[in-house]
Amino acid sequence: MPAPVTRIGLSGLLIAALLILANIGYWSWSNRPQQEESYLGEIRGFSFSPFQRGEDPAKDKYPTPSEINGDLALVSKDVRSVRTYSVLNGMDEVAPLARHHNLRVTAGAWINGDPENDKAEVDGVIKLARANRNVDHIIVGNEALLRADIDIDQLIQYLRKVRKGQRAPVSTAEPWHVWLKHPELVREVDFMAVHILPYWEGVPLDQSMDYILQRYHELQAAYPGKKIVLTEVGWPSAGKTRGGAETGIVNQGRFLRQFLNLARENNFDYFIMEAFDQPYKQSFEGTVGAYWGVYDVDRKPKFPMSGTLKEFKRWPMLATISSVIGLIGMLLYLSSHDNVSMRGRLFYAALIQFVVTGSVWMGRELFDQYLGPAQIAVLIALLTAQLILIITLLSEGFQIVELLFARRFKRRFLPFVSDPAVAPGPLPKVSIHIPACNEPPHMVIQTLESMAAQEYPDFEVLVIDNNTTDEALWRPVEAWCAAAGPRFKFFHLEKWPGFKAGALNFALKHTDRQAEVIGVIDSDYVVRPDWLKSLMPYFRRPEVNFVQAPQDHREWQGNAFKEMINWEYAGFFHIGMVHRNERNAIIQHGTMTLIRRTALEEQLGGWAEWCICEDAELGLRLLALGGESVYVQEVFGRGLTPDSFAGYKRQRFRWVYGAVQIIRGHWRALLLPRSKGGLTFAQRYHFVTGWLPWLADLMHVVFTAGALFWTIGLVVAPKRFDFPLTLFLAPALGVLGFKFFGALWLYRAKVPCSPLQRIGAALAAMALSFTVARGIVAGILSPDKPFLRTPKCEDRPALMQGFLMAWEESSIAGLLFIASIAIFAAYGFMNLEARLWALMLMAQSIPYLSALITSLIAALPPATIERIRLMLPFTSRQSAPQQT
Repeated sequence: MPAPVTRIGLSGLLIAALLILANIGYWSWSNRPQQEESYLGEIRGFSFSPFQRGEDPAKDKYPTPSEINGDLALVSKDVRSVRTYSVLNGMDEVAPLARHHNLRVTAGAWINGDPENDKAEVDGVIKLARANRNVDHIIVGNEALLRADIDIDQLIQYLRKVRKGQRAPVSTAEPWHVWLKHPELVREVDFMAVHILPYWEGVPLDQSMDYILQRYHELQAAYPGKKIVLTEVGWPSAGKTRGGAETGIVNQGRFLRQFLNLARENNFDYFIMEAFDQPYKQSFEGTVGAYWGVYDVDRKPKFPMSGTLKEFKRWPMLATISSVIGLIGMLLYLSSHDNVSMRGRLFYAALIQFVVTGSVWMGRELFDQYLGPAQIAVLIALLTAQLILIITLLSEGFQIVELLFARRFKRRFLPFVSDPAVAPGPLPKVSIHIPACNEPPHMVIQTLESMAAQEYPDFEVLVIDNNTTDEALWRPVEAWCAAAGPRFKFFHLEKWPGFKAGALNFALKHTDRQAEVIGVIDSDYVVRPDWLKSLMPYFRRPEVNFVQAPQDHREWQGNAFKEMINWEYAGFFHIGMVHRNERNAIIQHGTMTLIRRTALEEQLGGWAEWCICEDAELGLRLLALGGESVYVQEVFGRGLTPDSFAGYKRQRFRWVYGAVQIIRGHWRALLLPRSKGGLTFAQRYHFVTGWLPWLADLMHVVFTAGALFWTIGLVVAPKRFDFPLTLFLAPALGVLGFKFFGALWLYRAKVPCSPLQRIGAALAAMALSFTVARGIVAGILSPDKPFLRTPKCEDRPALMQGFLMAWEESSIAGLLFIASIAIFAAYGFMNLEARLWALMLMAQSIPYLSALITSLIAALPPATIERIRLMLPFTSRQSAPQQT
């Protein structure tokens, strides 16, 4: 329940009231009444298919006589006549039942080219007409020539047989152009049963009446004196746009009112297509096939024939639902976040209401459709994916608000020399552990030299080289440690299990017993001399279990690829870690970290060798002990970035895979609250939502696969597939766009880099989307993936290697562009929905193109990249900002 009003404040109440009014205004505006001339007369006829919900001729499920009779009783209030399409499977009951309701019948025989079926239909319609005097017209075949089920000679034979067999006028039903093409057919019929459906021709609604008159007059001019009956004329209330023809309840109501008035003025004979929605037609006509009825499948009229027209009559109910849910969410937020400025509270409350309204609106779109079991299964999967995207959107917005609009930071830790709150006193001994595996010796020695310069009285350094097969790599490091004195100890371990965690556990066993704090740095880090003396005083507080400084990088200047990924890394330490630190929920990293030994060794039993992200896993367990973490946002050490895009991807794959391992191993601690001890709610929140953006990357790949599959359907089977713009791609693209622009917003405020560097960081982050998705899938399906070491000092790859390092992403981007071209080829550029679908396909390709671009940047010579850089906006010959 929302907190008391006093905790929300007057400003909070004003924000909630403003947004509720805006929400109601949106629903009201989007469903505003539309004016159209009324029609108050009688309707001459309906196309009549009495199939109810769940009934389908393809499944041998047909209406019962009582259902048919009920439908006839309903339509008899509005029409004089009904048109049927078949006399088999109970449809011969329509005529005798219609007689009791004073309805005339234009009886149809369904011709499909199957001799047995066609004979039964022809004989049946003759018999029906003889037995029921209210059968005043007969139609043999419905668009049989258009579908090419039979040829014209066969059709003429059927027409002649029926004309000889009874008294009623006989024809066949075809679209207007088929009649113009076959004058010999006109000579064989008593009247022309013509279909004129502007929607299928892509004619805009406001031109549809002129279109009907034009086609009607063409037929009159071609065949003067021949009677014309418009046996199908109508407009669908849902389905995809065709050319300029847009579906919708308002458009259906406007079309029918306009046509009925036009028909009265011109004395047309006609049958409105159709009486009732027919969900089964979706299987061969697409979504639109189900929505031609004047009544929906539950036999409720979709619109009135007089007064104003509304797209959705129940919009007040949805406006109320979205307002109530939004209000609860807003009040819960506003009552507990008084540390955020007015603008920030307004921004996040608006985001809450936007998400709620969008979800209700999409739910209305989904649940207003006629869904079968398979479609319901797809719907559940779609809603699950969208729920993940919604949570991601809200968590990203929450981070933006707390970092950009907070009045103050509650937990901000400074280096000891700058923090007067930390009292002076003796400092404990530190044991620094440096794991290495197949690392260049000059790089490791550089790290050791920086450790030798530490301005701290009592520490030791343990170098653990594990699983390095080339003796030339570890012997120089061993010699350096021997020459440096007793403070430095070197260990070489062959075929050692447990990856990096195994090496660190070995180091624990050989740590000086007097050491109270364990420090870990990567073997490529150059550390500031004041690292230990600046951070170790925090351990005087017994509740502190670990102290973390940012990871940072060096030697990236002058290399465009390394510059991009440097700033992509920096974003987490300037943004994510700062936000997590507010609630004592930071991620522990395997370098620049200091850990209380008793917590690590005695309480937790060391590093987890089952997890390839042993650092984050340990941090989670340390927080679960109930202690405190400290994040000091000052750079004390810098390491090396990966040298290639392949190395960059391997590193991120390892992080993602390790995160999935952690979730598998600690899902109870992350999701289930404990009565005593364990993670706090805020810590669980940050760990779960911190990994959600990676899950959103997986959803993006899933949506991409679905979009490609759907495009094949749109091209190959256009009648069975519609453009699911709103329900399919819009949520995924919306979250992708929000993440991108939200990241740029945060970078601008929190990360000391130039506009071009911000864009480069965003490009690098998007380039990893497919890799992240692969990491999640691999973590779910294969829990024992081998450790993937991030290589250092690799040679620059050739241009072709740049393509090969991103071949998967490039292939997907290529498929999306081919799909866009195929859509235009199938539907034409002027089709609005085709343009939007193609645009979304190209937008889907952005992360995959980002991977190719990033990989090529890593491969191209620096001089070429610099020339390109100087051509871009926001770029000058001045040096870019440097990280502090």
